[in-house]
Amino acid sequence: MATKIILLVIFFAVTIGVGIYCNKHSTDVNGFVLGGRNVGPWLTAFAYGTSYFSAVIFVGYAGQFGWKFGISSTWIGIGNAVIGSLLAWTVLGRRTRLMTRTLNASTMPEFFEKRFDCKAMKIISSVIIFVFLIPYTASLYNGLSRLFEMAFNIDYSTCIIIMAALTCVYVIAGGYMATAVNDFIQGIIMLFGIIAVIVAVLHGFGGFSEALEALANVSDPTVSTTPGVFASIFGPDPIGLLSVVILTSLGTWGLPQMVTKFYSVKTEEDIKKGTIISTIFALVVAGGCYFLGGFGRLLDPNVIANGGYDAIIPTLLSNLDDAIIGIVIILVLSASISTLSSLVLTSSSTLVLDLIKETSKKEISNKKSLLLIRIFVAIFIAISVVIAIFQYNSQDAFIAQFMGISWGALAGAFLAPMIYGLYSKKVTKTAVFVNFAVSISIMLTNMFLKPYLPSILQSPINCGALAMLLGLVIVPIVSKFTKKLNDATTDKAFACYEKTVTVKASTVLIDDETK
Repeated sequence: MATKIILLVIFFAVTIGVGIYCNKHSTDVNGFVLGGRNVGPWLTAFAYGTSYFSAVIFVGYAGQFGWKFGISSTWIGIGNAVIGSLLAWTVLGRRTRLMTRTLNASTMPEFFEKRFDCKAMKIISSVIIFVFLIPYTASLYNGLSRLFEMAFNIDYSTCIIIMAALTCVYVIAGGYMATAVNDFIQGIIMLFGIIAVIVAVLHGFGGFSEALEALANVSDPTVSTTPGVFASIFGPDPIGLLSVVILTSLGTWGLPQMVTKFYSVKTEEDIKKGTIISTIFALVVAGGCYFLGGFGRLLDPNVIANGGYDAIIPTLLSNLDDAIIGIVIILVLSASISTLSSLVLTSSSTLVLDLIKETSKKEISNKKSLLLIRIFVAIFIAISVVIAIFQYNSQDAFIAQFMGISWGALAGAFLAPMIYGLYSKKVTKTAVFVNFAVSISIMLTNMFLKPYLPSILQSPINCGALAMLLGLVIVPIVSKFTKKLNDATTDKAFACYEKTVTVKASTVLIDDETK
């Protein structure tokens, strides 16, 4: 117990210290929200990765999909690394940085407003973010609190309040820069922590070979009659596995808290470094989490009956050495706080800059905007705490379901407009609004009318994947038959790509004979 407490005290002290130190970078809105668009590759890449993976992944998804797919759930982590990190940085990174800088956009709704010359789009996208990020924020507490109860026997509500207060202090003090620096520290903990945990768990099962052999001997006729299916490459449900890969990997391309990380990158070299760093980070952390969850089938099936999927990972860890459990606590605390800080910073900045400031009859100064953002950081954290405690005490499945739909709604609404908005001058306002409506309708239908849907669409995972893929088709088709934007608007947005810049010969090859 002493070891665990010492690790926690050190973690809290460092986190708050970073927030106070970074206060000097948060004297205006640009510094507080984007770190002055001057954040290096390591901080940006780790901020991206730690915002991506939280206790929801480590405890919830890893346990649930590890149980459902067995060792093949590792493909989800690989998909997160290749699609959610490598391709996201390659396809979105450079263009997002250039266009948002040219349009002077600090948030995703502001990007939509200026890219498509539409204030209504800014307000509507702000409302979507507000509605669907808050319950997603509340869901972060559950996995962490289960581990705290296991390790310290602390009440769930107390765990939530401690985590929320810690996040509130350092985000309000240091803004994006404090979040980025703490994300880097927390990311290092996550990298080494997940490796240590996997080694310890497999050792408890007699080693990797023995654990895999035992997994091959597990059977569940309700899932599949194929022998050794949980130790196979693609598991018992390849289609379901693919849906999860799509939702959790491609989804990051449309999540505001992820895409805005590209706004603050400094240079071309930083994009290249950030791409490599974030991909390796995702491969280790996400791949490790889902790989670990794949061995959940080696536990007593009563674990699911008594505690649900969220009990799988804590049960796998419960018999480990105290020092390892202490590392796990810090690992999951790091994952959760880093994601929580990113979500509340995105929510508060979007609400103030894109909704309150936009609809206010009076001019709101930069100083007052900064104060309002800090106030709403505290308000959003408080709301998420109330939702999380209410859901836990009432065991309200409706709220739990709403949390699960958040990712699909946000990614479905924003992914296609973001990608096409960066690459094509042909996208229309109508196409974006239609995509917003279709994506949100799909996810709300899954929530309220689930029994009436085909069985494959009764899963919010499948509906989220469908919403994203449909968006990639809807936007170009609707754009083809609706009124185009005026040339001045599109030319202004795309001018950043046409600008001539001078680079070193080490970066670009030149045919000297043609000069």
